[in-house]
Amino acid sequence: MEEKLQEDSLDARLREEAPYIDDAGFTSRVVQKLPARHVRRSYRAFILIGITLVACLAAFRLSGGTSFFVEGVTYVTMMPAMVMWVCVGAAAVLLMAGSLAAAYSRARGRSR
Repeated sequence: MEEKLQEDSLDARLREEAPYIDDAGFTSRVVQKLPARHVRRSYRAFILIGITLVACLAAFRLSGGTSFFVEGVTYVTMMPAMVMWVCVGAAAVLLMAGSLAAAYSRARGRSR
């Protein structure tokens, strides 16, 4: 960690002390002629959603179809209110933990 700080301060000092060399606008002309950045379109999200839907449909068919669904809905509706609140609270905590992990990961990636 100390080594990185030393390198950063050295780099900053070298940049400050570097004299400006006039290039008669050469750099700006070159930058203007560069092609625009190519925007990559990723189909990863669509592929993952498609695979997830196929997996859900396969699980639905393999588990007995609608009878499994009806039994699950019946079980949830007959569940005591306290148990349902505990399940809702657990789901909320898991969702918040996942959101915090994603935000931390994203913020950490930007700071590098």
